[in-house]
Amino acid sequence: MAERHRTSEMSGFYTLDMAQRRRLVQEWANLSDEETAALEASLPLEHADKMIENVVGRCALPLGIATHFLVNGVDYLVPMAIEEPSVVAGVSFAAKLFRQGGGFQAQALGREMIGQIQVLDVADLDEAERAVRQAEPRILRHADFLQSGLVARGGGARGLEIRRFPESPVGPMLVVHLLFDTVDAMGANAINTLAEGLAPMIEEITGGRVNLRILSNLTDRRMARAEGRIPVQALARYGVSGEEVAQRILEAAALAEVDPYRAATHNKGIMNGVDAVALATGNDWRTLEAGAHAYAARSGRYTSLSRWWRTETGDLAGSLEMPLAVGIVGGATRSHPTARVALKILGVQTASQLAEVMAAVGLAQNFAALRALATEGIQRGHMALHARQIAIAAGAQPDEVDIIADRMVAENNIRPQRAEEILRLLRTHSENADS
Repeated sequence: MAERHRTSEMSGFYTLDMAQRRRLVQEWANLSDEETAALEASLPLEHADKMIENVVGRCALPLGIATHFLVNGVDYLVPMAIEEPSVVAGVSFAAKLFRQGGGFQAQALGREMIGQIQVLDVADLDEAERAVRQAEPRILRHADFLQSGLVARGGGARGLEIRRFPESPVGPMLVVHLLFDTVDAMGANAINTLAEGLAPMIEEITGGRVNLRILSNLTDRRMARAEGRIPVQALARYGVSGEEVAQRILEAAALAEVDPYRAATHNKGIMNGVDAVALATGNDWRTLEAGAHAYAARSGRYTSLSRWWRTETGDLAGSLEMPLAVGIVGGATRSHPTARVALKILGVQTASQLAEVMAAVGLAQNFAALRALATEGIQRGHMALHARQIAIAAGAQPDEVDIIADRMVAENNIRPQRAEEILRLLRTHSENADS
């Protein structure tokens, strides 16, 4: 596919059969036949057996492609691994609408991970803190020595933070935070190695006893932000004007800002998009979940990760800001064959670029959910797609799934029992026709 014609704006992509979609993606990312085959073959069992313990098989998820994404002026096809219907369709359509407003503007802020070293049995917290601050240059030099490989690639120790807890269930404690730039790696193993390697030095400096030595998953030194706008006229839906849809979205978003019960579901929708990209690219979605929800509660009250407003020209605008500690080297991003191909499809060159795309996907999914809630309700589109899962669970074969799903949707009766009834009727009719 010629670079000057390369665009993620692929209207009708969902109408193609799987082979046609795969062929388009192969051309887009210049995948070899072997890499394209990895999209279907997934993880070899012998590889799986080396990745975790007690392996007995694999648990596969569908891998979809979100289209229409334009982030910082660059087109992306976004691989997403998820079992939930409507997510890939939702983010693709949202990206198409944001594209009408110029696409997403995104920024990754910082690359530092935090290693925590807990110091107990400290006689004087003030004196221990002063000693650590005085020894900071020596501590940072030793950290760079311990991770010289990352230093050679442009990373390294960036500073210390000290947190004091005069009262805790086990007495006073000091917590030393090492801030370390892990470049294009997520960096969990590197940070844990550093925390353990620095522990004896911290004990010697403070006169205390080190217990925990581990990274923090509240990665607020690795933030990502995405913002975009949608022309108000593009929001019209089912006879509801764009102006009214925009107002309903603002009202729904306001509830998430003030009510943690709604905010939890609102943010879960954001993570539907973010986690799916993380899974596809071999990143740790559990880290992202922990960081996102802790950040959402940073004020002491759990709230929304996104904000929505009207621009001066009346368009709908939104932004998302959250911790996004992701990598494009190390771990499953390189050991899992499908994750390697997913990263090649994305075409990101740095971990920061991946974080920017993921923030855009999170904002797109947030909009898709809010738009559905504010218009026809979340179940209309979702259940139409869910009908296919119901048909499969009832025992339908691939050539029977759409027939059964379409019938249930037409009847507005999407239930396992109805799927089984239609399947029996379908097969009885087929047997009579053959006899």
